[in-house]
Amino acid sequence: MKPKILFPAPLLDKAKDIRALLLDVDGVLTDGGLYFAETGETTKRFNTLDGHGLKLLQRAGIQPVIITGRDSAALRLRLQALQIQHAHFGVEDKFSAAQESLRVLGLSWAQTAAMGDDWPDLPMLLPSALSCAPPQAHAEVLTRVHHVTQTPGGQGAVREVCDLLLQASGHYDRFLNEVLA
Repeated sequence: MKPKILFPAPLLDKAKDIRALLLDVDGVLTDGGLYFAETGETTKRFNTLDGHGLKLLQRAGIQPVIITGRDSAALRLRLQALQIQHAHFGVEDKFSAAQESLRVLGLSWAQTAAMGDDWPDLPMLLPSALSCAPPQAHAEVLTRVHHVTQTPGGQGAVREVCDLLLQASGHYDRFLNEVLA
């Protein structure tokens, strides 16, 4: 069965050699809101569509890398549940964190996609072979990325990028057909 989601050929071409996806968290994997409990603990809401997409990426050999300016127990628990091994927390210099992950993974910027929503993400978005942002991202980001998702951050935007990467790498149809069999 053919997929219902189709991406433009030029975008698929940009994504065909991607081996790592760099992700911001707030505004990308979440809706960008910060929720504080009475104790001061930060809680976050994650979307299960994004989580499944990240699991599929890992299965396809594409490594998710989290690079976030904040840190929280909720985020660490979510990444642990998804078995995401590459993460940088409380980062101000996202370019250096991304460079370090690429070095560890033995990859180049030409093999990297990135998704972010605000100015601090630009240093990891601009050198990436494929840069993406959710539609509620800051205007300075939206005008500089290759792809703006249809879905907002925290509501499946990351899954949309995962689907793009899976289609470009040739895994999407096979994974979908395994479920439909």
